[in-house]
Amino acid sequence: MNHFGRLFQINIFGESHGKSVGILIDGVNPGIPLCEEDFSNDLLRRKSGGIGTTPRIEDDKIIIESGVFNGFTTGAPILLRFENNNTKSKDYSNLVSQPRPSHADYTAKLKYNGFNDYRGGGHFSGRLTLGLVSAGVIAKKILKDFKFNTKLINLNGEEDSSKFKNMLMDAVSEKDSLGGIISIRVDNVLKGLGEPYFDSLESTISHLLFSVGGVKGVEFGIGFDGVNLKGSSFNDVIIDHEGHTKTNNNGGINGGISNGNPIELKVFIKPTPSIGKSQETYNFKEEKVSELVINGRHDAAIILRAMVVCEACVAIALCDSYLINKAYRED
Repeated sequence: MNHFGRLFQINIFGESHGKSVGILIDGVNPGIPLCEEDFSNDLLRRKSGGIGTTPRIEDDKIIIESGVFNGFTTGAPILLRFENNNTKSKDYSNLVSQPRPSHADYTAKLKYNGFNDYRGGGHFSGRLTLGLVSAGVIAKKILKDFKFNTKLINLNGEEDSSKFKNMLMDAVSEKDSLGGIISIRVDNVLKGLGEPYFDSLESTISHLLFSVGGVKGVEFGIGFDGVNLKGSSFNDVIIDHEGHTKTNNNGGINGGISNGNPIELKVFIKPTPSIGKSQETYNFKEEKVSELVINGRHDAAIILRAMVVCEACVAIALCDSYLINKAYRED
């Protein structure tokens, strides 16, 4: 559904062209300093305006509705909200009968019997990731010693970052889009986070990451490249009494539980499905395949703004596991 978490709980809400989007966060301890400015850096990382991002510019001004008083969390649920102002709903009217390829238009209509708000992607819009980023800010405050480092390491198969700008400019001029790979590393991770089997750390992190539209692959440590190694090379040899390992092919997790080494993972974000280039796709009104030209304002590379979203998802999952672990250890 629209809920995640056992102790650090989030409920996401809103549609792209509705009045607002946001998130309700429960399980935050009282006494944590929190104000609007705390969200500025991560919200700016998600904001559009650079090459390859959507021309839709919103203020993204966060409204703290509840759970904060006199600059500190109260222990009550925290409701964070963002108003939608810069919308052009008419750009989406033709998508009712001719859904976009690789988008949620068709599946959303099936799921909700045609009652879904299709404007701007509705509840499936990337605009809802504002809530995830905001929850990630609070999660990182709780995980104050954890250090997050997120990078774009591959764009459309190219790993040379000096070429990324020209590639983005070409995609924009061609009215096409690009996908890529993000790397996320978390240092100073507490040992023992995660539960075996269904709440393993890989499971909960992946659960959240795959909730982000556009995420099509997650791998930990060496990931799929590990197929080239034998066990004698893949295994991470423990080199000291602190549990540090010579390599980190498992990405800092064994048996679903953090082992104290950096958590390392990669995330594949697909090319933005909404492109300006003409496409052939089925028209349900005409009952035939016909040309579709998508209007509206879209990112040529949604991955540029998704990096902080994916980082937030990792932080949220780690925060929930951290609070569970803390509860187990309290007398």
